[in-house]
Amino acid sequence: MRRLISFACEGATLVGTLDEGTRDTGLLIVSGGNEPRMGAHRGQALMAAHIAGRGFPVFRFDRRGVGDSEGTNGGWESSAPDIAAATAAFAQTTGVAHILGFGNCDAASALAMFGAAAGLDGVLLSNPWLADEPDALPPAAAIRRHYMRKLASPAEWLRLARGAVDLGRLRQGLSKIAAPPAPLDRTAAPLLDAVGRWGEAATIIVARGDATGVAFRAAARGHGFAMQALATDSHSYADAMDALEQAILARLAATVSDQSGALHDDKAEPQNSA
Repeated sequence: MRRLISFACEGATLVGTLDEGTRDTGLLIVSGGNEPRMGAHRGQALMAAHIAGRGFPVFRFDRRGVGDSEGTNGGWESSAPDIAAATAAFAQTTGVAHILGFGNCDAASALAMFGAAAGLDGVLLSNPWLADEPDALPPAAAIRRHYMRKLASPAEWLRLARGAVDLGRLRQGLSKIAAPPAPLDRTAAPLLDAVGRWGEAATIIVARGDATGVAFRAAARGHGFAMQALATDSHSYADAMDALEQAILARLAATVSDQSGALHDDKAEPQNSA
């Protein structure tokens, strides 16, 4: 069953949607950008229904100033109170014992930074957003991947020979690739540290051909993060929603298994070593 829930956050009334389930482990979905809780092309609403159909309750919400919620939209960097209030409302309404958070793009960044203080047991971080680019071009790592794919295509060489390639844009891209790597900015470095602090409680998922995902993989090189790359270029997994749902369900199921194992260990009688 799906129902609406309203809850308070720093004097504003926020609105969320609960897809009920029977298990005591639930999923909190945090929307990225200024997107309402239904997600791109209703993707998050559909995903919530599918995951709840497997028994895991799912709660989506609009942060302050977005969608149906009151208040001022301060962007993801001011969303710590929203995530904490949504987590508390989810737990109070359903009685779930364990809550994992899922977010794409800057919602992943928000969860990495603020999810622990909100009381989440773990996070699924999809295409974590690092920082704005200093120009209109994609990140250097994404440009490099783009050109490597084109160099492997005979059709692209034919386009170049026919003069169908924008040489000005090509020069801009090559210049960005050739430039020395810029130091991590005020957002990227703390974010990578925050992801690291989650340890095994963080699951990182990236769309293999998405510019944001490619940039995160490049920046995270050397940090030892385990990542699952899904075969899509779509930032919102438009053509890979089944794969994304399976990755999320696998993590939810693993959490249930871990908790069951811990409960079994707690109840086990001590062995007599005499």
